[in-house]
Amino acid sequence: MSAAAEMKRITTATLLKLKAAGKKISMLTAYDFSFAKLIDESGIDVILVGDSASNVMAGHETTLPITLDHMIYHASSVVRGAKRCLIVVDMPFGSYQSNGDIALASAIRIMKETGAHAIKMEGGEEILDSVKRIISAGIPVMAHLGLTPQSIYKFGSYNVRAKEEAEANKLKSDAQVMQDAGCFALVLEKIPARLAKEVSENLQIPTIGIGAGKYCDGQVLVMHDMLGINTEFKPRFLRQYLNISEQVTIAVKQYIDDVKSGGFPTDAESY
Repeated sequence: MSAAAEMKRITTATLLKLKAAGKKISMLTAYDFSFAKLIDESGIDVILVGDSASNVMAGHETTLPITLDHMIYHASSVVRGAKRCLIVVDMPFGSYQSNGDIALASAIRIMKETGAHAIKMEGGEEILDSVKRIISAGIPVMAHLGLTPQSIYKFGSYNVRAKEEAEANKLKSDAQVMQDAGCFALVLEKIPARLAKEVSENLQIPTIGIGAGKYCDGQVLVMHDMLGINTEFKPRFLRQYLNISEQVTIAVKQYIDDVKSGGFPTDAESY
């Protein structure tokens, strides 16, 4: 029996219980039916349908170009493949920053049209009104602080955030604000481990780290990075568990050779 079949559906309440019990939370991105099915059956706690699809699926330099319609397409595919884990969908750039009405309408579309369980939003106090409105509508929100890729042109680089006291203090304040608003979890991206530890210890909701050290309540990686599909991205925080790029190249070259030599298909592979 698969790991997924042996476990009950993961919910936002499950994540809170895992933190309370001192058990770590595992999260990976996925963007399509096939990989979502594999990852879910492996026993992952959370699948994030990340706006990183803009990079790894569409080839854009940043996450900014991906649209709400694109995110709904990817999330719908993931929901059809994953039967056990919690599925969280990124709100894409432009779908919530301008005002609460647009934010709520965007979140409702994601929930109604995909069947996902929660949404994720980048930012702190500046998006508080939108967060409150979405949560008030019954939609769970995962917050995201630290390096927020949708603000890359504001930051100017993908360097570690909150190393200086002023930015660290704002992050700590924003984390508390997001918890008080009702967010069920918080992603901390590319911040000093000591700061992530302090934030994690001071919150009741779980923190999910990416480049934020070992003291977070869970970890998330982009599937294409940890499986070695994307070979160009090699930050310090990434552990590559497989080299699919190399294996696929070998397999495709063998297929080409077999086709050109007449070795495929054989009589046994014909009707």
